[in-house]
Amino acid sequence: MFRATICGVLAVTLPADASAQTYQRPPKAVTDILDHAPPQGLAVSPAGTHVLLVRTARYPSIAEVAAPQLRLAGLRINPATNGPARQTRVTEMTLVPLAGGAKTAVFLPEDGRAGFPVWSPDGKRFAVPVTTPKGVELWTADLADGARLVRVPGVTLNAAIGDELQWMPGSESLLVQLVPEKRGAPPAPPAAPAGPVVQQSDGKAAPVRTYQDLLQNPHDEALFRHHATSQLAVVDLAAKTVTPLGEPAIVTNSDPSPDGKFFLVSRLKEPFSYLQPYSAFPRAVEVWDAAGKAVRTVADLPLQDQVPIEGVPTGPRAVRWVPTLPHALTWVEAQDDGDPRKKVPHRDAVFTASVDGKATELLRLEHRFAGTDFFPTGNRMLVRDYDRERKWLRTFVAPTTALLKTAEPKLLFERSAQDRYGDPGSPLTRVLPSGHRVLRTAGDPAGDTLWLSGPGAGPKGDRPFLDRFDTATGKATRVFQSGEKVYEDVVAVLDPKGTRLIVRRESPAEPPNYVYRDAEHERPLTKNTDPWPELRTARKELVTTKRADGTAISFTLYLPPGHKDGEKVPGVFYAYPTEFVSADTAGQVVGSPHRFTAVGGYSHLFFLTQGYAVLEVSMPVVGPPGTANDTFVEQLVANAKAALDKAAEYGVDPKRVGVMGHSYGAFMTANLLAHSDLFRAGIARSGAYNRTLTPFGFQNERRTFWEAPEVYGKMSPFYHAEKIKEPLLLIHGQADNNAGTFPVQSERMYAAVRATGGTARLVLLPHESHGYEARESVEHVLHEQFAWFDKYVKGQK
Repeated sequence: MFRATICGVLAVTLPADASAQTYQRPPKAVTDILDHAPPQGLAVSPAGTHVLLVRTARYPSIAEVAAPQLRLAGLRINPATNGPARQTRVTEMTLVPLAGGAKTAVFLPEDGRAGFPVWSPDGKRFAVPVTTPKGVELWTADLADGARLVRVPGVTLNAAIGDELQWMPGSESLLVQLVPEKRGAPPAPPAAPAGPVVQQSDGKAAPVRTYQDLLQNPHDEALFRHHATSQLAVVDLAAKTVTPLGEPAIVTNSDPSPDGKFFLVSRLKEPFSYLQPYSAFPRAVEVWDAAGKAVRTVADLPLQDQVPIEGVPTGPRAVRWVPTLPHALTWVEAQDDGDPRKKVPHRDAVFTASVDGKATELLRLEHRFAGTDFFPTGNRMLVRDYDRERKWLRTFVAPTTALLKTAEPKLLFERSAQDRYGDPGSPLTRVLPSGHRVLRTAGDPAGDTLWLSGPGAGPKGDRPFLDRFDTATGKATRVFQSGEKVYEDVVAVLDPKGTRLIVRRESPAEPPNYVYRDAEHERPLTKNTDPWPELRTARKELVTTKRADGTAISFTLYLPPGHKDGEKVPGVFYAYPTEFVSADTAGQVVGSPHRFTAVGGYSHLFFLTQGYAVLEVSMPVVGPPGTANDTFVEQLVANAKAALDKAAEYGVDPKRVGVMGHSYGAFMTANLLAHSDLFRAGIARSGAYNRTLTPFGFQNERRTFWEAPEVYGKMSPFYHAEKIKEPLLLIHGQADNNAGTFPVQSERMYAAVRATGGTARLVLLPHESHGYEARESVEHVLHEQFAWFDKYVKGQK
């Protein structure tokens, strides 16, 4: 079959039932919203004295999205720039002093695309990567020089993999990844292959997820080696020197020690894999000295192709510097061979060592390691572990040095990771002069008191809070909580006493904006405006109900502008299934009725402009983690019926509702059409519909196809395509890189529905990935969605 692309939407000359199209546009009311400038974000100085207000570009053109790219080992690389194929583009940057005074516009380079700014640890400078047609440049600005961006000559960054730039301790220099000076031209493709591509197993179990963009042949390997190899170097801004560090390598992580004398480097090794992305390739984790010489090998790891499902690799992992010591390391090692199915007293152990010292075990964890945060004093850290069977999270205080090893870890918190109502909050951190992060303490002499920020979830919705928490006594003191009619969230605590805050504030009538607040006054930092004031007349409510088995569910209901009590309107049901261990946590309310309703991209909320009500529904799938999916279909239908029955009380016409979802929500959509008669039509975007094509587990399903073939078949709407009699619109990006959602999933689902007598439409978006970026693609998706539901939902009786 000959294929051609006409203005973007895939056109197929044969068979006759396919049609060539140009990109279509939605109504003007929608394009006006898309035209509105995106809101400003901010980057807070580590010193707490300034913020950078940053505005980024939305919706690149299809020409930009269609630019050449290399898909190698799970990466997408722009071969012209040696940077990522997709990147953030900053269009506006403004420096704001928090103490008051004039704002300073930061003028961006005209011949390049600026990336997001990176503050120096002392807050006196910031660096910006700037992408030009020929490469990625390094630009820096000094606040003492009016925040004027200046290009660092002789530096071309390699941004294909790893961190292309980061500040060194002391804030006078940067550690960068350079394109090697003598790299040469990219390898040319062979005129003919030298032989077949061969893979062979060795009789050991090696489950692998369904990855995309993998290496496929020796030429791919050569291209990956060429573009991913970088030269580490230190750029001294004052001396204007660039000092190479070691030999060129494929560096995935690099981090200077807190004293700046050593570097923790993770580099890839060969042979590469054709079944795994680069993150699983063999690697060495080493400590380099200032001359770039490896003085310690922390780990020499093989290809990670035999990691059990939901397991972890063996050997050292999560290797990092202890931020409060000059050059001490900490890492974790599995005590169960990385296999969560093994019965062992401890799953993980935490180790420490100085650069030239012997490794010492600090503590053992009953469950899987889930992260650390370090206190700034007292040689202590917060350590978290996670029990996958109960979905249970615990937080301890533990020592960071072998000298305090005899101290027993102290349990601070334990709860279900799914219990939003019981969330004590997450600890806030700050940046040390070395650039490493530690916990933000509240200024008490012992350094025991932390700042915790949490969502404040409850039956009436979220009310974010800020607590001062004493780890010695376990007492929390509430310092801030969002008001009842607005939604306020603390973005940053700028001083130990918590008297200087940056707060993000929004309400149903006011878009999100940032404000600076201290003991004496409050000052707005941004002035983001409403892109669609008419939407403020839309009614928004948090609604709770119960399904037939008594499990509580909730949904956010939006009624369109101008809706009158007693009026029946068509509805759009949008959801994404989530697994829960217990019905208690499944029924907890998510969200807040006091947030601003923001609409952008190809959001389902755009249906409000067309006279539809919109339901954003929680879709809990409740049961033990190993078997919850045994009743996946039945629970989807029960959730949907309960929500629709309740929504009818608010004016949603139950006979005119369409269901839609993205990714796993698309999978849900096809299943609801196959196994119920609750909906008039469906829209499924970027989904997977045949689970035999993801045989080593998917989402939270931990069993393989061979362990639970009946469940895979029951959950796969492809197996039940003959039951889908309601019209189904399938949309998919042709360059989808999400694990498991190959475009062929939508192509074969369309073929199955069509072949069994159903009504279906397939829209393939050239050059788009799992989410859709190009302005032309976004507009076309909105056009398709409106047209489909207008015909098959709104127009029905």
